[in-house]
Amino acid sequence: MFKLEFSKTKVRWRYGVIAGIFLAIFACYPQFKMLYLQGEEWQGHYAYNDIDEVAYAAYLKALIDGRPRKNDPYTGIDDSKDKPQAESLFSIQFAAPYVVALPARLLGISAPTAMTISGALAAFLSALFCFWLISAITEDSILGMVGSLIVLCGGALAAGEGAIGEILGIGFSYPYFPFLRRYLPAIPFPVFFVLLISLWYLLKTEKLQMRLIWGGIALSSFSFLVFSYFYLWTTAAAWMVCIAIIWVGLRSRDRFEDVRAFILLGAGSFIPLIFYGYLLSMRSQSMDSVTLLIFTRQTDLMRVPVFIGIFVLAVILICALLKVIDLRARPTIFALSLAAVPIIVFNQQIISGRSLQPIHYQVFIGNYVALLALVVTLGIVWKTVLADRRKLSVGLLVPLGLAAVAWGFVECHYTVRVLDRPNIVRDNGIPLAMRLVELAKDRPDRYRSTVLSISGIQSDDSPSIAPQAVLWSRHQHVFTGLTWQENKERYYQYLYYQNLDGKWLAEALQKGDFVSSIALFGWGRHSDRLSFDAKPLSIQEIVEESKNYQRFFMKFSRKDALSPQLEYLVLPRGHNIDLRNIDKWYERTGEEQHGIFTLFKLKPRPNPKILE
Repeated sequence: MFKLEFSKTKVRWRYGVIAGIFLAIFACYPQFKMLYLQGEEWQGHYAYNDIDEVAYAAYLKALIDGRPRKNDPYTGIDDSKDKPQAESLFSIQFAAPYVVALPARLLGISAPTAMTISGALAAFLSALFCFWLISAITEDSILGMVGSLIVLCGGALAAGEGAIGEILGIGFSYPYFPFLRRYLPAIPFPVFFVLLISLWYLLKTEKLQMRLIWGGIALSSFSFLVFSYFYLWTTAAAWMVCIAIIWVGLRSRDRFEDVRAFILLGAGSFIPLIFYGYLLSMRSQSMDSVTLLIFTRQTDLMRVPVFIGIFVLAVILICALLKVIDLRARPTIFALSLAAVPIIVFNQQIISGRSLQPIHYQVFIGNYVALLALVVTLGIVWKTVLADRRKLSVGLLVPLGLAAVAWGFVECHYTVRVLDRPNIVRDNGIPLAMRLVELAKDRPDRYRSTVLSISGIQSDDSPSIAPQAVLWSRHQHVFTGLTWQENKERYYQYLYYQNLDGKWLAEALQKGDFVSSIALFGWGRHSDRLSFDAKPLSIQEIVEESKNYQRFFMKFSRKDALSPQLEYLVLPRGHNIDLRNIDKWYERTGEEQHGIFTLFKLKPRPNPKILE
């Protein structure tokens, strides 16, 4: 029997639990806010804290329902022997959703409930493991608790995002606690800390048996990250390379053993990457354009996490020159490697020539690594300066922890309210969704029957509860059931059925309508946040696209009306929508009122209705 070696100083886990409870409360804040706003009218939906969560929830529901890994919940197209599907962002990053879906299926938990529970658990575990890491490095559990709160509550601030924008009047309050976006990066986020912890103990112990155990944990953690979230595993890989170089370069003692450990770890890490590379080679042709992969060697230093990383490196070097800290000490090397990571991940394109939405490094992981480096570095200095003043140290740490918690509530207050309205609309759509679930019972084609919803919020959210496909939604193109051109034509149909012509589209695009811009030109054209190569739409592009749509509008035929065939129509209450084009091709029957939405059954007309 082997006992895992920990620090010589006992880790007092109750402090980690305290940090975890606070983060779990923050994770549940959006849900508490929805319950407060809806009161007795709450229908049971989860409150999303990021607009992209609907796509993750839809895929999660599909897995809970037992659909294959390669599925498209928005079109109902699943992988099969007769019609094999290409890999998508979701099918490649399958580990995290299965961690949630399998227990949910076993326990009979719905996707909305699973989203709520998984978010709270991810927050708790992230805080607990972050506490463990900082406590192990600094050998101080109170510092570990405070450091964990600072890292996780200050993540948005360290990205230059969140509440600070509205407070200073320079932006808007978004996003809310970035690492808690469900299920990515929330689910694999604690595993990132497990990887750091396992490397710390692997490099600290001299026993071969313990090195093998911690090495196995490290490889398992890295493998899980590889098949969970691109930005986490690439950051983890960058950090492992960093610490290997710095560790071997600065520590001459046991250098052979350390080099062997790093070589074995690196070799083992290639195993999951081989399988990952295979899945990536089977990806859809449209995936690169959806992910905004661009080719560039442009430097990228103007990021808040990079500034923090450079500051930490400067602090370490100055303190080493002043002999406040030992540059060759294990904790210092760990801090150095963490501080270098943001600089590397934001500038890896100098070597690779490829850049993939670096804003995700800034918001979802680079900011937390930079803040972790800062906390560890200041913790090392703190322990050195206040080594013999324990009471003073605790007296100063407690207010810092309370300040971090207070800032966490500030982030919640400002960032959650941004999504209050869409969350209320989504919750009020539950009665409609449950009716659609009822209508789909015992139907073998329940995933392929198609709903036209003239509500962008409801259409985007519907597949997370109801099994039916939708004609079009904002997140439909991130799956691979349709080609990019087919997705555009679906949006054309969506506009056509509302009797909106090419002139309307041209005016909407000129006014900066981001929904139309995303649907017709992709995510990278409405904003410069996602890509180096972002370019605003030109007048020529707008005119050309409007002409293309107008031709589609004028030539719309029965074949278009039946591709796909619509079975249901959803209208928001009190709508002002011109339904003549729907009535031209379909007969509306069985009107039903469900909350704020009206549901019709649609039956194709044998011949188009002549409009007056």
